[in-house]
Amino acid sequence: MQSKTHSILESLTNTVIGYVVAIASQLLVFPLFDIHIPLQDNLMIGLWFTAISLARAYLVRRWFVRRTEGRLRSWQCVTGLGMDCCCQKRASL
Repeated sequence: MQSKTHSILESLTNTVIGYVVAIASQLLVFPLFDIHIPLQDNLMIGLWFTAISLARAYLVRRWFVRRTEGRLRSWQCVTGLGMDCCCQKRASL
């Protein structure tokens, strides 16, 4: 299971890398479309999209962890025979 701290660190690292790539892309691509904005505006646009991306990445990660964790915990061996047993869904979940 991935901790919440690990999830946010992974999402933050991924997003910072994405921010750098996005700014570099904007600086290269915008002039091709005759879009000329000051560097400060470019950085602010990138920051807004980065904040949105960070929140999205964290929420998706936690949703997947919760889904996986719930699926793993929802089944238990009631006979004690491990993989050879007939498992039943726990009544508590």
